[in-house]
Amino acid sequence: MQHGRKVFHVKLPSRDVMARDADEKASPTRVRMPRRIVEKPMRQVAKRLLMALGVLALTTLIVYIDRDGYHDNANGTLDFLDCAYYATVTLSTTGYGDIVPHSDSARLVNILLITPLRVLFLIILVGTTLEVLTERTREEWRLNRWRSAVRDHTVIVGFGTKGRSAIQTLRATGLSKEQIVIVDPSTKVIEAANADGFVGVVGDATRSDVLLRAEVQKARQIVIATQRDDTAVLVALTARQLNRGAKIVAAVREEENAPLLRQSGADAVITSASAAGRLLGLSVLSPSAGTVMEDLIQQGSGLDLVERPVIKSEVGKSVRETEDLVVSVLRGHRLLGYDDPAASPLQLTDRVITIVRAAPVTPLSAPSE
Repeated sequence: MQHGRKVFHVKLPSRDVMARDADEKASPTRVRMPRRIVEKPMRQVAKRLLMALGVLALTTLIVYIDRDGYHDNANGTLDFLDCAYYATVTLSTTGYGDIVPHSDSARLVNILLITPLRVLFLIILVGTTLEVLTERTREEWRLNRWRSAVRDHTVIVGFGTKGRSAIQTLRATGLSKEQIVIVDPSTKVIEAANADGFVGVVGDATRSDVLLRAEVQKARQIVIATQRDDTAVLVALTARQLNRGAKIVAAVREEENAPLLRQSGADAVITSASAAGRLLGLSVLSPSAGTVMEDLIQQGSGLDLVERPVIKSEVGKSVRETEDLVVSVLRGHRLLGYDDPAASPLQLTDRVITIVRAAPVTPLSAPSE
């Protein structure tokens, strides 16, 4: 106690995923839209380069076979190097005029073969540039369209184990991929998120400009799933400053850091280390009870906890008369237990938290190391 106020200290665990890969943190912040990559860019460039070299080699061979039909102003005859030189300046449309076809056969070959090869060579080179410009224009158009359309979405900070599990749970409730934006400093992690169909932002989420790129000011809810508690605190402070009305849920490793995270703007704080410890203790005391709890925690297998509105046929009934196993009733801002006399009868504006049989969920791919 100091002057009647509690002083909280953030206990720091080991190095954070949000601070890994210094070279990746130095990369410029950008939004990456999900897209299906058919072929790697470097492989495309290499393939087009080989095609251009193939056209050049074929042109050189054609000229070399009919070299007697060409005249070199320097010495009159052509060797292989002269043929390669003529093919290069011809395909590039430079045309110095020092080597010219003078026989009818050489001129006919230029008309029927060299000219189509020149056009093909230019298509390969210019086509690569046009494709890059077209792709950039298309990407910019998609990004602007996404920015104008996205609102009331969910921002996930961190695409590690906790972040992916949170997304699986949200997806199981019907949230679409278009309503989820992932923020992570690792380019590889965001590429993995893009491969799963999510929009990703590469950057440090403790910076306001990074969260603004994720349109956090228009988000309905924010999930902070970092690996370091101090990072979570900074993200919560920044996110709350940018969006006063969003629901912020955060995870911390150490329970003693939870009050500080709540003071930073988080509406709910999940302590991962203590929760895992309690589950371990419960599994020792009662393996069956531990199995049930683990089943409830794991999304998409066995049993799941689900919050849903009360349907009309349930209005006026007690919590024990519903088809699902009701655990709690949410009435306004009050959370009532199933054994609370005030929980029954159910009202139309109530929401119930029930235990239901889980539907299978497709797992998200983990980023490659």
